[in-house]
Amino acid sequence: MRRGLLKTVKRIVIKIGSGVLTDPEGTLDMVVIGQICDEIALLRHRGLEVIVVSSGAIAAGRNELGLTDKPRTIPHKQAAAAIGQTRLMQAYQTSLAPNNLKAAQVLLTSEDLGSRQRFLNARATLDALLGFGIIPVINENDTVVVDEIKFGDNDNLSALVTNVAEAHLLLILTDIEGFYSADPRTHPDARLIPLVKAITREVEHAAGGAGSAVGTGGMATKIAAARKAGKNGVATIMVSGKQRGIVTAALQGEEVGTLFLPSGTGLNRRKHWIAYTLKPSGMIIVDDGARNALLKKGKSLLPSGIVSVQGRFERGACVRLCGFDGVEFARGLSDYSSGESIRLIGCKSSEIEELLGYHYGDVIIHRDNLVLL
Repeated sequence: MRRGLLKTVKRIVIKIGSGVLTDPEGTLDMVVIGQICDEIALLRHRGLEVIVVSSGAIAAGRNELGLTDKPRTIPHKQAAAAIGQTRLMQAYQTSLAPNNLKAAQVLLTSEDLGSRQRFLNARATLDALLGFGIIPVINENDTVVVDEIKFGDNDNLSALVTNVAEAHLLLILTDIEGFYSADPRTHPDARLIPLVKAITREVEHAAGGAGSAVGTGGMATKIAAARKAGKNGVATIMVSGKQRGIVTAALQGEEVGTLFLPSGTGLNRRKHWIAYTLKPSGMIIVDDGARNALLKKGKSLLPSGIVSVQGRFERGACVRLCGFDGVEFARGLSDYSSGESIRLIGCKSSEIEELLGYHYGDVIIHRDNLVLL
């Protein structure tokens, strides 16, 4: 199965965690980085395009600043990232140079991908870099990022990058061999699961747990990344990044780590952007009739189906759609602002212009701008 799936892979996103890139003292492990870069060079020589999403900036900067523990305050994290990012890029450039490859730094925040124009600009930049044979090394812009514009972790960022770059595979290099039935650090009888056909509640439950002393993401964030990539029709392979030759083995279809199969044919790129890249600004509660029409009949959301509107949002913003139980079942781009939507609660489409004095359209959210979750 793996070899057949990998035959069509031409562009790969490799996410490398802090636990892979650092040694037990928390400093950058140049031996491991060199091994990974040598394998990236082998992939490039085979004609594959490689994009790296790399953690490690804060870990590298922590050591430079003389901090013994992970920085806890935002200014300390940003200071560590500022100095550590230069060390991280130097490490990649030094390790790629013997193979006549160059690295390019790409720093992103969620605002960069939340804007459709900037999203497309990021895609064009990555295409240009890959066209020149350069390895883009992407990280979150931790020096300026705050909670409102954070991706959350680089696992999430790597899944979003698969959509931005239109990649065919997400390879996650982590500090354990793959996905286990339970945390192997606390459950000696935990077994490695080589294939996950679907990410179920049981899979999510088994993935519980926090990150390491140098990383921010645990197994749960990696499962979430695999789910998001899968919704884009992209498979994910998770392997132990410190193991020599692991990248080559994974791309040759060997039974290493865990393979997460994509879910069906996946969303189109724009709907994946709506569902997983944009941050919802508010919530619209709909009645059972509207919920059924959206879920089962492929309809647009009409004002007559709205029960209440929560939060403040502008026209064109991404909003959550929930039923009476408060559970989100869809999200989409609203054709009307929160204030306008409140005035339209329960009305007929034919009454919109009379109530507002103007008319953007007959629906609150068109089905083309709606994603079922």
